[in-house]
Amino acid sequence: MTSEDYVALAIFVLLWAGFSWASDAGRGFDRVSLTRLMNEHRARWIRNSLNRDLKMIDTQIIAGLQAGTAFFASTTIFALGGCFALLGATDQVQMIFSDLPQIFRSGRTAFELKVGGLTCLFGYSFFKFGWSYRLFNYCSILMGGIPMTADMQRDQKAAERAAERAIRMNILAAKHFNAGLRAIFLSIGYLGWFISPYVFMVLTAFVIFVLARRQFFSEARAALIENAQ
Repeated sequence: MTSEDYVALAIFVLLWAGFSWASDAGRGFDRVSLTRLMNEHRARWIRNSLNRDLKMIDTQIIAGLQAGTAFFASTTIFALGGCFALLGATDQVQMIFSDLPQIFRSGRTAFELKVGGLTCLFGYSFFKFGWSYRLFNYCSILMGGIPMTADMQRDQKAAERAAERAIRMNILAAKHFNAGLRAIFLSIGYLGWFISPYVFMVLTAFVIFVLARRQFFSEARAALIENAQ
């Protein structure tokens, strides 16, 4: 491990933390983030469920959210298995790297540390997706507890409180899902570390640039802004 490696790792962590804060807080570049706009639409969806007795639409939406979360959780399990397999094949990888240009070369210990970091990255993603799946499950239960239209007319405040609980749970589940997905995206930049700390920094900056553009300057965000006006 060289000083460039430590600098690249510090930049990786700082960019990750900064973008996560800007995305979750909902503001950056003097613009509302896509995540915050979608949270408002989540709230609108659940509040609309107060005006209909048939909840089949809501259960289908929750099922779709859970399915997507389960897919990424299972994907990270396979990625973790690949990382452990890579640790077991360190000698073979080092032999391959020895035939590559100097920029690819690193010591055995440094290589194992980098693989260990990648394993932690995917482990973090798995726990985020697993907890998100659990929270979407809780949200489905809370959705089932929202009163029917007739009951809402008798006690509107109780019905609104039930809807707000479901909204908060849904937004929290989405927050953890986004955190897990963000870690997977950043793992692409992390892979550059196996080539060079400079490639690591460049790829990380590129991934953050792409994510920031999607959050604050994408056509998806523009569509939500136009629909809100």
